[in-house]
Amino acid sequence: MIITVAGYKGGISKSTTAIHLATYLQTLAPTMLVDGDANRSATLWASQGGLPFQVIPEGQAMKFSRQYEHIVIDTGARPTPDELKDLVGGCDLLVLPTNPEAMSLDALLQTTEALQQLGGQYRVLLTMLPPPPSRDGQEARVALEAEGLPVMRASVRYSAAFRHASAQGVPVRDVRGNRAAKTAWLDYEAAAREIVAAVGG
Repeated sequence: MIITVAGYKGGISKSTTAIHLATYLQTLAPTMLVDGDANRSATLWASQGGLPFQVIPEGQAMKFSRQYEHIVIDTGARPTPDELKDLVGGCDLLVLPTNPEAMSLDALLQTTEALQQLGGQYRVLLTMLPPPPSRDGQEARVALEAEGLPVMRASVRYSAAFRHASAQGVPVRDVRGNRAAKTAWLDYEAAAREIVAAVGG
């Protein structure tokens, strides 16, 4: 299974999503994360050796890909139309994370407009949803569904536990001494299960 995580804008939890999808897939079969982001966020996260899967630079992906059953690709921000076409053609499912901010949603709509012309298979994942009483997440979902976009049932709530996970070099499920980390992991676990079901795994 090849899952690509992409976004037209930074700050939408793209690398965080890639890391946690790979963490879940590793529980099913050997998984590799390909770091294709110029910021190398996944590589930096993995540098402390606490991730349960292998992170490989994009340039070395072909060499190692035969060793893994699942591959998650963390792409760079703002893919060009040609890059988007290649991304769609090279994976089983394209995952588009977005937070509920207006600028992020606008950027997402630009991406999905191009995808609809390409006929790509993709899902939108709402991330960084603020806690109640904010209704931003619900309003974003309604707006995206009104556009006819395939919004995932699962969503990921904002949690400071993700910052701790990055600092410790581990998935959020392995953050030490943080009760919120378990809830944060359950959000991504639900998203990963939905993705596996969508691909037919």
